[in-house]
Order: sequence, then C-alpha cells, then structure tokens
Amino acid sequence: MPARSFLDILAIFGAQYLYLVLLAAALVWYLLQPRARQIEMIAWGIVALPLMLILLIIVGKVYFDARPPYSDNITPLIMHDPDNGFPSDHTLLCAATASIVFFYNKNFSAVLWLMTALVGFSRVYTGIHHTFDIVASIILAVTVSLFVWKLVLPRIRSLPAYVW
Repeated sequence: MPARSFLDILAIFGAQYLYLVLLAAALVWYLLQPRARQIEMIAWGIVALPLMLILLIIVGKVYFDARPPYSDNITPLIMHDPDNGFPSDHTLLCAATASIVFFYNKNFSAVLWLMTALVGFSRVYTGIHHTFDIVASIILAVTVSLFVWKLVLPRIRSLPAYVW
C-alpha cells in the first residue's frame, strides 16, 4: 500500500467520518434549543426526512452514475461497492441537517454547510463520488427543506393541537 499524504488522510476522514461529527454537533445544538423549537424541528424532520429518502430512492432508480473507480478507471483512496453513486447519501444527510438548521440559526448553519462542503469534497477526492452526485444531493436537500419550511410547517403551526 502506498504512503498516504496528509491531505489523503484528511480526505479519508472527511469522506468516512466527518458526517458523524456534523450530526453530533447538530444534536448538541438541537438539545440546547428551547422545547418549542425542538418540537417544531421534530415535526419538520418527520415530514422532510422521509420525503428526502423517497426522492433519494427515486432519483437513484431513474439515474445511475457508476462510481469513479468503475466508470473512470481510477484507483480510489477508499474502496466502495460498485453500486450507484447518485446521489451521495452522506452529502444529502449533511445538507439536510445544514438546511434545516439554516432557518433557526444562520451562523451555526454556515458551520454545518462548511462541513457539508468538506464531506462532499472528500467523497469526490477519495474517488467514491463524482461532483454531480454531491451537487444533486445538496439541491435535493435544500429543495425539500425549503418546501417543508414554506408549505408544510405553516400548516402544522396552524393546527389546533400545535400549542407547544
């Protein structure tokens, strides 16, 4: 096995584990929020996350993008099954988290978006995704989050049971 550069090591960490750091940071931030905001974000997640998952599955069935080692004949830094790389699950999860937080705290969301960009970059750099896979994941997450914020959450807030 060839010696790895420091950038390679950082990219491997970013591709495989940085999303967990992002989720842990978001969880800590979430736990520090007022109860009413926590409940609203749970309602948001109950709608947005399954919708994102459904769309992820649909677009993955409609469009197949072989991972770079299998389509571009490159040697990846991380081995991965030859399944569909489109869209990037890791990037979608990070972008979903960052886009939901955006509506509550722009500064913390900016940190999460930076981490999302690093995850996406790392997954491309390590050879397990194409840039298009990353960009599509971000567009999907932002679109669904905006849809839920503009159209679904106002309806949830108007329900008589919404007294949190």
